[in-house]
Amino acid sequence: MKRRIAFFDFDGTITYRDTLLELIRFHAGNFSFYFGFILYAPLIVAMKLKLLSNQTAKEKVIGYFFGRMPLEKFDILCEAFAREALPSLVRNKASHEIRILQEKGAQVVVVSASPENWVKRWCDSTGVVCISSRLEISNDRLTGKLLGKNCHGDEKVSRIKEKFNLADYDEILCYGDTKGDYPMLQLGTIQFFKPFR
Repeated sequence: MKRRIAFFDFDGTITYRDTLLELIRFHAGNFSFYFGFILYAPLIVAMKLKLLSNQTAKEKVIGYFFGRMPLEKFDILCEAFAREALPSLVRNKASHEIRILQEKGAQVVVVSASPENWVKRWCDSTGVVCISSRLEISNDRLTGKLLGKNCHGDEKVSRIKEKFNLADYDEILCYGDTKGDYPMLQLGTIQFFKPFR
C-alpha cells in the first residue's frame, strides 16, 4: 500500500479569507479593524513591493492589535474564534478533500504562516497535523513578535523537513494558493494550485 502525505496551506487554500485578519475583526470590530489597517496601509504596500519582509509587516500588525495582551486572554479569544467564526470560513471542497484523503489513509498536514494559537485548534478538531508560525511570549504576554521565522515561503519547506522524512512517502500531495506556497508545492509529486476556487 502506498504511503501518502498531503500538505495544505491554510489561509486562502482551506479558508476563504486570511484568518489573522478575520481574528482581528472578530476581536476589535469593524471600526477598529479598518482604522488599524488604514494606519498600517503603507507597511502593507511596502510588503507588496518587496521593500519590507512579510514577517516584519505581520509583526507590526500583530503588535498593534495584540501586543502586551496576556496569553491567557489571547488563547480564550482564539478558542472562541475557532469555535464561532472559523467554521464558516472553511471551504467545503477543502474539507471534503481532507476527509477523502484521511479515509484513504493519507497523513494530512496543515502548513500555515498564521500563528498556531487558532490554526492548531482547527487542526486538532479535524484530525490533521499542524505546522505554523508561533508567537513570542514574555512574562505571559504577547510581545507582538513571532518566535523564530514566519512559516512562509522557504520556511514552510524547512519546517516540513524538520518533522517528516519525505523519502518515507511514495506520494506527496501539496496544496497552495500564493507565491508563498511555491517552495512547498515543489516538494509534491502531485501539486495543486488554487484547487478549491
